[in-house]
Amino acid sequence: MDKFTVLESVAAPLRIINIDTDMIIPKQYLKTIKRTGLGTGLFSEMRYREDGSENPDFVLNQPAYRKANILVAGDNFGCGSSREHAPWALLDFGIRCVISTSFADIFYNNCFQNGILPIKVSPEDLEKLFDDAERGANATLTIDLEKQEIRGPDGGTVTFDIDPFKKHCLLNGLDGIGLTMEKASAIDSFEKKLSERAWA
Repeated sequence: MDKFTVLESVAAPLRIINIDTDMIIPKQYLKTIKRTGLGTGLFSEMRYREDGSENPDFVLNQPAYRKANILVAGDNFGCGSSREHAPWALLDFGIRCVISTSFADIFYNNCFQNGILPIKVSPEDLEKLFDDAERGANATLTIDLEKQEIRGPDGGTVTFDIDPFKKHCLLNGLDGIGLTMEKASAIDSFEKKLSERAWA
């Protein structure tokens, strides 16, 4: 998993509340267990018209936001089913950070397991960040995980809270497998002792 330290990017504003995981990645894309290739299906029911052409009104299809790595979204992002394909699709598209006032718990935790930083802010701070994001390519946000800061284009700063263990994992690029591998020598030592005891 890639480390998350400092991210500077244009932020795409998505002023929609209660975006569920089916909106993030519709069910027809769930046939795969691969984490790659899902970016094309991200928000597909909003990104594409019925004939398959792009909807020019959708934010991620607009030139300023096509390469956005940050998403500023409405309340209760990631609600609905627990599908892990939702963070996979965001990451495959290039989104490394989602900012909202609230997240569904399962989606929130899945983000950390997949190298995405979900940031909870107050409604007042979210409105400021929407204002920055709506300026398009003329304004970037900087996410500094170590300092727990979001820095705006005009020098304003929003601070955020994060669980220290989750922060440690993102800073060091550790998912569940990575954390286990950190303990590999201790596990090997334990297994060896167990084996010796069994044959004693």
